[in-house]
Amino acid sequence: MDEIDRFEDREEAGKALADRLSQYRGQDAVVLALPRGGLPVGAEIARALALPLDLVFVRKLGTPHNPELAMGAIAGPQGEVVVRNPDVFRAAGCEEAEFTRIAEREKAEILRRREAYGAPDLPLQGKIAIVVDDGMATGATMRAALRAVRQSGPEKTICAIPVASRSALEEMRGEADEVICPLVPSHLYAVGAHYIHFDQVPDSEVTAILARARSEASSAENPAK
Repeated sequence: MDEIDRFEDREEAGKALADRLSQYRGQDAVVLALPRGGLPVGAEIARALALPLDLVFVRKLGTPHNPELAMGAIAGPQGEVVVRNPDVFRAAGCEEAEFTRIAEREKAEILRRREAYGAPDLPLQGKIAIVVDDGMATGATMRAALRAVRQSGPEKTICAIPVASRSALEEMRGEADEVICPLVPSHLYAVGAHYIHFDQVPDSEVTAILARARSEASSAENPAK
């Protein structure tokens, strides 16, 4: 995979990351995916390494005129962790009141998703937390996710990302104990440009992936005699 410039889909990206995380197979670790796009990636890692799968809830705070451009992000069960991209915030000319309004809207979406997905909410104290998304441009959402995860007391945090900008990747080295990224393009204009298939992941797929992961975990714990 060293010469790739894009992945077939999120599942292939997850397999590429699993190869680089093989030393954690069967260890006291949890794969934590950022929904929705990070979940198919994380599911492949969890399956390959025989690890439990959970979610870390995070939402990008896009600028008023370009919602895809992150001026910050929120994470945590109640959206209590807030990070900012100060340069983007200033360049967007966003007022503090507007930032707060957008943050409150995204907190409501975090609560909706927690209710809709029924995530298992696995304990992280003393464990290895492998935090996964499908790509990283500014790094705001991953930074918020890692900070939220650290509040739960894991022994080690790993940022596992298939493709990322160089600047975001360097920032993550100050947020996580280990950073793994197989594809770092010289210029990242859009994460989706590095996938052949990069469709939106609907809620129904999220719940199906989580249900399958729970079923597989239950089968592993209680094998048929």
